[in-house]
Amino acid sequence: MDKVVRMSSEKGVVIISKSSCCMSYAVQVLFQDLGVHPTVHEIDKDPECREIEKALMRLGCSTPVPAIFVNGKLVGSTNEVMSMHLSGTLVPLVKPFQANLC
Repeated sequence: MDKVVRMSSEKGVVIISKSSCCMSYAVQVLFQDLGVHPTVHEIDKDPECREIEKALMRLGCSTPVPAIFVNGKLVGSTNEVMSMHLSGTLVPLVKPFQANLC
């Protein structure tokens, strides 16, 4: 659990993923389109992958990946992020982490 807490609070927007997860890719593209460059941790390349998945489930993730954190707090998975985007609540949440686009 400590590793998940550490990873999730490294940067403003963090995605914990697996390299083969197409939903993680979709969320990454959404954030990039919003001008946010998330830190992505692909846990299938981590020897503690199973423990990380279990910790994510204990935190309340419905599926282990993707798990999206904003400002160190679990937002949820793809469904939650897309719902927030459609309802207009995602952009204000990530606004502090948007790159300055000129």
